[in-house]
Amino acid sequence: MERLQKVMARAGVASRRQSEKLIEQGKVKVNGKEVKELGFKVNPQQDDIEVNDKKIKKEKLVYILLNKPRECVTTVSDPKGRKTVIDLVKVKERVYPVGRLDYDTEGLLLLTNDGEVAYALTHPSHQISKEYLATVDGVPNDAKLKALERGVHLGDGWTAPAKAERVVEFNNKSIVSLEIHEGRKHQVKRMLKSVGHPVLELKRIKMGPLSLDEDLKLGTYRFLKYDEIQELKEIARQVKENEQE
Repeated sequence: MERLQKVMARAGVASRRQSEKLIEQGKVKVNGKEVKELGFKVNPQQDDIEVNDKKIKKEKLVYILLNKPRECVTTVSDPKGRKTVIDLVKVKERVYPVGRLDYDTEGLLLLTNDGEVAYALTHPSHQISKEYLATVDGVPNDAKLKALERGVHLGDGWTAPAKAERVVEFNNKSIVSLEIHEGRKHQVKRMLKSVGHPVLELKRIKMGPLSLDEDLKLGTYRFLKYDEIQELKEIARQVKENEQE
């Protein structure tokens, strides 16, 4: 939800200040009702907005899969001046990252302006699975992998059951696949450190029904395919139905 005058300005109706004047003059309607409140908020993808009885075009919903590189922050802007994921995506619509990846973590990141999909994928109660490939120091044995799967105790409690697999070993290092459905801060790194194998590199390769393309280079992105979008919308629909029960 965004302030009405902000949405009007972004749609090219007028400057934000001039849009505020139009609202105060009673020349703006939202879903057929006149609005004069400057703090009024709308959904730019769903609400019908009229200015002088003429509808403004609704914002197009955009779904982007980015292969996030390291040394890039998962925010819209950064007070320290570091590169953000938004800097890598060149679209006219205003999109937001869904969830977070650490500054030094790479891999799959969804960016969209679909608030319902973003909510469904990130709310802790919805248990959306996320799979990571972690390059770790040493080679975790089967007992440690089983411990990760059962759950390990971190500073903020026990982790939920997960899936863990040793993918490959090399030079006293290994790559471990870890699939979780929680979203605690630095969770994958903390889990692997707790069993004695600190993470050296980390990449997310799956999130819900989405998978990272092998040929999608770091720092590049693609728009989601129709079937992928429908899968995300179905998840959002199910989440909405479950919360209404």
